[in-house]
Amino acid sequence: MDVPIVDVHVHIQPWDMLRSDVQATMTAQRRPDELTLLRAFLQDPRALLRWMDAQGIQAIALINYSSPDIMGFTDEVNDFVTKFCAVAPDRLIAVGSLHPRFTPNPADFVRTWIDRGLRAFKLHPPHQLVYPNDYLHGNRSLEALYAICQEAGVPVIVHTGTSIFPGARNRFGDPIYLDDVAVDFPNLRIIMAHGGRPLWMNTAFFLLRRHPNVFLDIAGIPPKSLLEYFPRLAEVADRVLFGSDWPGPGVPGIRANAEAFWDLPLPESVRRQILCENYRKLWPL
Repeated sequence: MDVPIVDVHVHIQPWDMLRSDVQATMTAQRRPDELTLLRAFLQDPRALLRWMDAQGIQAIALINYSSPDIMGFTDEVNDFVTKFCAVAPDRLIAVGSLHPRFTPNPADFVRTWIDRGLRAFKLHPPHQLVYPNDYLHGNRSLEALYAICQEAGVPVIVHTGTSIFPGARNRFGDPIYLDDVAVDFPNLRIIMAHGGRPLWMNTAFFLLRRHPNVFLDIAGIPPKSLLEYFPRLAEVADRVLFGSDWPGPGVPGIRANAEAFWDLPLPESVRRQILCENYRKLWPL
């Protein structure tokens, strides 16, 4: 495989914030050398960049979000990720968060963090315990998030699908609630992370075909299962993005996932779009 890799879903986060039960889940399947590597990355983003060079990885998006009651992460993740990515903003894409239930003054909050360098916001309904369309029922934080990001051209990444972490509420992971968001905010670029796996892939595919402002990332889906989940993936390849979910449980690595994806029986033009081209539609140079 002789193409650059762009991974739009990598969890480089301040792990010291994690609750102890979440840390146990995250580290259960990781080798000691991998954990040592991750600690080195957290201490020095240049170590991450050197590793990316060695792995043939052009750019990554660092997914961070606030979930103090479920995961342990607070709004301080925004400060972490913007400072971390400032070392190489052309290669490290800062993704932060607004918590729809806990963040005060949401409009000022969103504008401030866009100004400080956030290039996308992550919404995690099963970990933030909110439906994505809850603005229809008075959630002003979500309304502010969507409206301001639409105006500023900043994507919103939404977790769709289940979660294995203690305390997660999986009913919030059904992507159908994004149908309202895509209708009410037609110029907001929405990324459905994980494609609704493993329960709602058909819903995610329907939303992708219906709404031109909706994208799909394939993070967390084993490449060998991707075409079982999305047999018509090539039809929507112009809005599909490669993601690994590394270092999440069960993910072997960014390059390992990219190589397994490259081996799928898809036209090379489709594989190139997904692996290293489509992300520029969201984050132009």
